[in-house]
Amino acid sequence: MRGKRDTKSRFLRVKCEDCGNEQVVFSCSSSQVRCLVCNKVLAKPGGGKASIKAEVLDVLDRDI
Repeated sequence: MRGKRDTKSRFLRVKCEDCGNEQVVFSCSSSQVRCLVCNKVLAKPGGGKASIKAEVLDVLDRDI
């Protein structure tokens, strides 16, 4: 039987401050993430954890 994984990486639902678009980004993304509507940078890679440049609405945390 496998236990719950203990990771600090999560998927985040964020809201673009410019256009209000909501999309899901990975908290440890290794590439720049841009808004699909207005092309504003939402997350920048930062040596492990991404630097989130948008409003975080929800942490999508599911037991795996």
